[in-house]
Amino acid sequence: MNASAPGEDALRALLEDAETIAVVGLSSKPDRPSYDVAAYLQRHGYRIVPVNPHETEVLGESAYRRLLDLPADIRVDVVDVFRRSEHTPEIARQAVRIGARTLWMQEGIVNEEAERIASEAGLAVIMDACIKQTRERLMGEAR
Repeated sequence: MNASAPGEDALRALLEDAETIAVVGLSSKPDRPSYDVAAYLQRHGYRIVPVNPHETEVLGESAYRRLLDLPADIRVDVVDVFRRSEHTPEIARQAVRIGARTLWMQEGIVNEEAERIASEAGLAVIMDACIKQTRERLMGEAR
């Protein structure tokens, strides 16, 4: 996890307070990591908002081409990113524009420019960490 990432208590609070998670790059294919993570989050009470231009619906939720296409009445707490690192600066800009509180880049995704864009706008930023694994660890769930 990045050096400027929230500490354990702040991460726990972030995950407890979050209600809506936009999952950028969410696939409708059950064998994909994005689907597994989003399904887990949905089972644990989060509203999932799929963001993928190649999908129309995932996990019973309407999918949107990009974050900026979400209806204004959807308040996103966390933007969870399943896209290659080079795509994350634009995703960070969109996360800022929609008023998200956190930019979460999944395991293997690191981009300093995206981190700067989001953190300068006041978003919490987590890089190179799986939100599912982090939640399981912080909430004391057995694997």
